[in-house]
Amino acid sequence: MKKLIIFLIVLIFSASGFWLLKNASDSNNRTVIKFSSWGSQSEISFLTPLISEFEQDNPDIKVEFVHIPQNYFQKLHLLFASNLAPDVVFINNYYIPKYVKAGLLEDLTPYVKASDFFEKSIDCFTFDKKIYAIPRDVSDLVVYYNKNLFDKYDIAYPSKNWTLEDFINISKQFKTKSRGEIFALGYETDLLFVMPFLFSNGAALLSDEGKELKIKDKKTIEVINFYSNLANKYRLAPKKSDSASRTMAQMFLQQKIAMQISGRWLVPKYRKEARFVWDITNFPGGTKGSVVNIDASGYALSKSSKHKKEALRFIEFISSQQALSKLTLSGLIVPARKDIAYSDKFLDKKLPPENAIFFLEAIKTGKITPVNEDYNNITDRLNKLLEPVFLGKKNAGDL
Repeated sequence: MKKLIIFLIVLIFSASGFWLLKNASDSNNRTVIKFSSWGSQSEISFLTPLISEFEQDNPDIKVEFVHIPQNYFQKLHLLFASNLAPDVVFINNYYIPKYVKAGLLEDLTPYVKASDFFEKSIDCFTFDKKIYAIPRDVSDLVVYYNKNLFDKYDIAYPSKNWTLEDFINISKQFKTKSRGEIFALGYETDLLFVMPFLFSNGAALLSDEGKELKIKDKKTIEVINFYSNLANKYRLAPKKSDSASRTMAQMFLQQKIAMQISGRWLVPKYRKEARFVWDITNFPGGTKGSVVNIDASGYALSKSSKHKKEALRFIEFISSQQALSKLTLSGLIVPARKDIAYSDKFLDKKLPPENAIFFLEAIKTGKITPVNEDYNNITDRLNKLLEPVFLGKKNAGDL
């Protein structure tokens, strides 16, 4: 194991070039700070000009952008372990408890005007009343739907106040009227997409502190079996064998599914590739209303940074109204700043989805995903445990 870790560290050095060695300044005597992030090429195409803009406004600072598109947190762990941590770290609420507990991040509370942001986005990064990252975006789930398919089969669009019972009735109509040619709903087995069904019905996989497993609770068992039955018993959603290795996004674009539960990240793809009219609506209400899981991503400062003043200037810029406005135009994110979220930059009705407001409505009624420092290991184990249930081979009550 030690040899493997050493080998991986060597790989990081090789792949990263000599930027790791350029700690203090470049040839122009600018202070060099390192900024790490994941992201697709589309996302990076919006981010790179912002870095250039910051450097123009701050000629004494050079930003070394460390783009890690795959296995981001595994590589980030190694950089921290090797005392090579970036100065500014893009991070999400799933992983930040681990870094906070290890004492690797600076308290940013004095630099955050919390009232500018959605409260739940701030809460995602708050521990012991200290804020450890400035939010960039809020992640939540809505229901995408194909208006053309609803029109073709003479099925009414989902209403704002629809319930899970309405959702099932609509799904059954698609099955009957299309004679099984299309599925009503996409089917994702990652726990991210199961949580709205749980939360909306007062169930959970983990306690609110993220430490106690709730997999044996009666309500949790009922909801998990309900979700599995959508594909495996009632055939309202495609089983794995039906998708033929296609993603749910591909099936939605191919008009093989009428509805899909997903997040804002699909908007740029659907704006570019969809050849039909589509929109979004809120997740259908259960016994506790419409409650989806709320997550966030944001910018943190490494405690080991040797250039904290310069790094803070960059964080303040990249999380500013000006910068976040430009990132919002990509269509990829739900901005964590309220002034941007409620502006035409996000709610522009000339671009789909027409009812982007549902992304913001979901924040009001949603629930922050309960996490702790071991959250990702816990969910990995739960995903493996529940796989046979989601494949229709096992009952959740038999786990």
